Amino acid sequence: MTEKSKKYLLDILNSIALVEEFVKECKSFDIYIQDSKTKSAVERQLGIIGEAVNLYQKSAPNYPLENNSKIITFRNWLIHAYDAIDNTTVWAVIQIHLPILKEEIRIRLREVNN
Repeated sequence: MTEKSKKYLLDILNSIALVEEFVKECKSFDIYIQDSKTKSAVERQLGIIGEAVNLYQKSAPNYPLENNSKIITFRNWLIHAYDAIDNTTVWAVIQIHLPILKEEIRIRLREVNN
């Protein structure tokens, strides 16, 4: 794996950490959807995650992430179909899928550092 590939993985982890920080005070979905700044910041970081996954996939095709295509598709939907964003889907990504991706990235980085 190249240094550039590792950088993309670190970018993903950084964006996940920012999302976690942004939603720390949003104890429920209802609070989240009422907070325009938080929603905007989260959506930006999710877009960065999708782009970093896309670039990672191109730079390290022999080390794919489990849900590469789903993450990239979600990013494209988030960026290009901004007027159809479903907050429940975004909330599910935050609550369910980001922790899984975070752990996968950490494992991948440990593998290449050993």
